[in-house]
Amino acid sequence: MKNKKIIFISLAILCLLFVILYLKNEVKFIDKELYQSFLDQNLIQKAIIDENEIFLKVKGENYAIIKDGVDIKELLNKVPIEVKKENYFLLILILILIFALLFFILLSSKKQNFKIQNHQEQNRNLNTNSWDINIKPVISNITFNDVAGVNEVKTELSELVDFLKNPKKYKEFGVKMPKGVLMVGPPGVGKTLIAKAVAGEAGVPFFYQSGSSFVEIYVGMGAKRVRELFSRAKMMAPSIIFIDEIDAVGKTRGEMSNVERDSTLNQLLTQMDGFEDNSGVIVIGATNKIELMDSALLRSGRFDRRIFLSLPDFNDRLKILEIYMKDKKNEANLQKIAKATVGFSGAGLETLVNEAAINALRRNSNQVSENDFFAVLNKVLLGKKKILSFNEKEKKIQATYQAAKALSAYYFDIKFEKITLIEDRFKEYENNIKSKSELFNKIKVYLAGSCAMELIYNENYTNSQNDFLKIKEILDFMISFDMIEDSSLKKQKEEMYEFLTPMKEKISKLSSILLEKEKLEYDDIKEIIMI
Repeated sequence: MKNKKIIFISLAILCLLFVILYLKNEVKFIDKELYQSFLDQNLIQKAIIDENEIFLKVKGENYAIIKDGVDIKELLNKVPIEVKKENYFLLILILILIFALLFFILLSSKKQNFKIQNHQEQNRNLNTNSWDINIKPVISNITFNDVAGVNEVKTELSELVDFLKNPKKYKEFGVKMPKGVLMVGPPGVGKTLIAKAVAGEAGVPFFYQSGSSFVEIYVGMGAKRVRELFSRAKMMAPSIIFIDEIDAVGKTRGEMSNVERDSTLNQLLTQMDGFEDNSGVIVIGATNKIELMDSALLRSGRFDRRIFLSLPDFNDRLKILEIYMKDKKNEANLQKIAKATVGFSGAGLETLVNEAAINALRRNSNQVSENDFFAVLNKVLLGKKKILSFNEKEKKIQATYQAAKALSAYYFDIKFEKITLIEDRFKEYENNIKSKSELFNKIKVYLAGSCAMELIYNENYTNSQNDFLKIKEILDFMISFDMIEDSSLKKQKEEMYEFLTPMKEKISKLSSILLEKEKLEYDDIKEIIMI
């Protein structure tokens, strides 16, 4: 751009000089009387004879007169005369310079355009090449034996493995396997590892993509890449497509939607709808924000099977630690470490083991000890929520809190998968039409923990914060349907005190089970209730 400006300025200056030169050399035609006057006074310095005119130089000025009206002999006697030669040299030189400059401008412009096009092509090629590299499948060497603490998930996914191994068997029997499986759980619980294990068990190609990779690209490319990904997976069926953080591309569409993301999401929906029921391709998505997912992705025929993963309990953590420690010399009591790591994910435990091993090397030891684990425990916990790192007193309080909720959920028929020290997994409403009593029962369950704290410890604690936020959400929902009055919450709380007061002993027993197993399941509560 800078070179172009210089060239244009130079051309303008040259043209200006040409004009000045032309104006400077412009001649004035004179009559015979003025000519004679110049000649008589000896003012004519030079004369040039042309075909029809005579050009005169008088005191630096240029004049001309018709040749036929002049006595050439008289002029020749007084003034040196030249016969004009056609001097095209200056004109040719100027024209050459102009054409040279124009040619240089065109050449520069073409080079610049070529550079831009080449740069764009390189970007496209780089973009395409990196994409091509990213969507090349891998054959996973990870199996279910390499994944600890998710036995329920393994059981559920084993039939997918069998389908991928023997799709013909299911097709002949008329069984339709799900097109999509959505794994839901907090970060670090092993969603990617489980998907790789499914691919490894089945021995099929595994296509890994992050949801953000579809939207962090040029406009219009997201949908194209979705098509390419699914096209390659179909070509290599049976295969698995794994989309991590699928909420990045599958967020609910609305007023704040991004046009590019929406077009990519629409293409994803189209591709999943285009699958044959037994095409041999299964899409596994992973998210920790299912509430942000667009309902179109969650409906039947797309991600119609959901697998919920929790943070590992004591037994799960022990198995995970054993897997990560199997190649390391150690003298640590892994049960003790598992007890001390409530709230750790599988990824967190891997980091803990690695940091403990580094600590052992730092002190020049060839074995990892318990002290190495406890030396780095706080370092690994840094950044985690405080509620996930309970001391013994806090564990008892939290176990009592969660036990009261579990007991209330069982009694008020609020379905749940399991309740642990750090989370509860209540099932979403199965019906689209929700009753007032059903919503009040949900509120009572969320009130149960704080009510139990007052009844048993005569104290209130901050671990009830999340439950009160959920209560507020339900109340706002009910207000929109004119279902409640201001005094309703007070009434529900009084009913919970009335229900929980005779249940203190059962809460205590459930609390002990929860402290030991770190989870309560439906049968655990049923057994205590029946006593």
